[in-house]
Amino acid sequence: MGTQRLTVAQALVRHLAALRVEQSDGSLLPYVGGVFGIFGHGNVAGLGEALWAGRAELPTYRAHNEQGMAHAAIAYAKAHMRRRIMAVTTSIGPGATNLVTAAALAHVNRLPVLLLPGDVFASRAPDPVLQQVEDFHQGDLSANDCFRPVTRYFDRLMRPEQLLTALPRAVQVMTDPALCGPACLALPQDVQAEAFDCPDDFLHPEPLRLRRPEPDQDELARAAELLRSARRPFVVAGGGVLYSEAGAALREFCERHGVPVAETQAGKSSLSWDHPMNLGAIGVTGSPAANTLARDADLVLAVGSRLQDFTTGSHALFAQARLLSLNVQPVDAAKWGGRSLVCDARVGLQRLSRACEGWRADAGWTDRAATAAAAWRDRVAELTTAAPRGQELPYDAEVIGAVRDSAADSPTQDVVVCAAGTLPAELHKLWRAAGPGNYHMEYGYSCMGYEIAGGLGVKMARPQQEVIVMVGDGSYLMMNSEIATSVMLGRKLIVVVLDNRGYGCIHRLQRASGGARFNNLLDDCVPEGGEPAQIDFAMHARSLGADAEHVADVAALKAAMVRARASSRTTVLVIDTTPERTTADGGCWWEVALPEVSQRAEVATARQEYRVNKQQQRV
Repeated sequence: MGTQRLTVAQALVRHLAALRVEQSDGSLLPYVGGVFGIFGHGNVAGLGEALWAGRAELPTYRAHNEQGMAHAAIAYAKAHMRRRIMAVTTSIGPGATNLVTAAALAHVNRLPVLLLPGDVFASRAPDPVLQQVEDFHQGDLSANDCFRPVTRYFDRLMRPEQLLTALPRAVQVMTDPALCGPACLALPQDVQAEAFDCPDDFLHPEPLRLRRPEPDQDELARAAELLRSARRPFVVAGGGVLYSEAGAALREFCERHGVPVAETQAGKSSLSWDHPMNLGAIGVTGSPAANTLARDADLVLAVGSRLQDFTTGSHALFAQARLLSLNVQPVDAAKWGGRSLVCDARVGLQRLSRACEGWRADAGWTDRAATAAAAWRDRVAELTTAAPRGQELPYDAEVIGAVRDSAADSPTQDVVVCAAGTLPAELHKLWRAAGPGNYHMEYGYSCMGYEIAGGLGVKMARPQQEVIVMVGDGSYLMMNSEIATSVMLGRKLIVVVLDNRGYGCIHRLQRASGGARFNNLLDDCVPEGGEPAQIDFAMHARSLGADAEHVADVAALKAAMVRARASSRTTVLVIDTTPERTTADGGCWWEVALPEVSQRAEVATARQEYRVNKQQQRV
């Protein structure tokens, strides 16, 4: 076996550039689509030089914020259904710790990203260096130890030879369907630059092939027996359906057995919005069709869902039903005392359907579901095409309709991107997703600031589709710098900013919890001697290089959307909306702990209602 004399950084870059991953059609594509990098003294001389040398095989993209570029990398992987990734590199210190929020986001959402932060000197000769975190009790601690609880795999390379085991382990974790999540290789800056004899086979890795775990036969038999005993079965489709590319298997399952389907935030777009058995969104942000039938189901089959509280109504929505969880991750499959079927979602649905040959849900149940689904589709059309009432500012549903209906083709093939605030609830109920991945919502971590950076990552993964970022003014202010990156890279986005002058979603939660108006809407936050905030989002977006305009109303927004679609440049459209109104249809209880003691009578009333709802929880 031959070797080549390379630095750690050079060997790392060449291994990543050579990695290929098998796609569903058998073709091979580069596993790593590129590296986002913001250079500093901890990575510019070592990894930066290696990335320059390998730029033809592994492109490097310069970003404007470390957290933002990691969000973009995570969105890229999500848009590729976890079959391709991007890496990110930063200096030590604040560059590295800016990645921690993004790492937590990827961890919660089970999404792969390779984090390559610089680290302090392994030799410790110049300690303490600029930006070094010193601990008086642990000499080997650095800022990068923050990544340990928020990554699936963490390693710090203290010798060059450790790369030969650490990097393949990181890739194995990111490509494992059950363990999938972020991996971090902390790279001390002296080790990055140190040379070693790198084996040739490390530079020519075997193609990656993603596994589809089969179910245990006894477990499958028990799951099929449970399912066949159900008269009113109900499927909850989670993100695992999309990552397994199991949409066709889900459609065949529900059609063959007459089972209605509802979608989680992560699972939305598993079925086309107009499928007769698609009841729409489930849970706290769910449709009345889905939530009503969920309450009456005698068995819930959760496919690829981690059963987050928004999906389950804090485990009160379908507590009356028996639970069967089909999941590739055993911990998820065993949640809440349900019966487990541990396997790949596509394989599991196919095997379960075969094991239940001839079985169907009660005809009345199937008919009821189809009727409810059709009624909800009609209601969505009504909500999203209604004109604002009188002089009242529009609310999110009317904006969603204008964005959707500005497309020349219907149903639209746009990808909508969002993450936090009021919009996730409205989009979950009202967005029409015609194909897998056309609904891109980060609602595991609900991270304000993900939206625009995430939109950039989606556009890099799906350049042929129109990517529309819908974002509130609060999230826009938290992180908007990747607008400039999208312009610089020529990756066009359409960003629709709904300006309700504050954190409207939490304002409503505060009021519903009996709280006073406090610290959420901008006008409620002006101290003595201060002045009301006057923020021109369109002017700000233009300063970042985008085209932008502030539109007067919904009709003007629709016209501006048509112009934005025809443009080749990133466009930001701003519209004023109300913070008070949301879609009243649907929804269910969500547990937010309320004070047992308060001076406010409104809080006491809310606390009493809270106690009543607590009694409905699955335990």
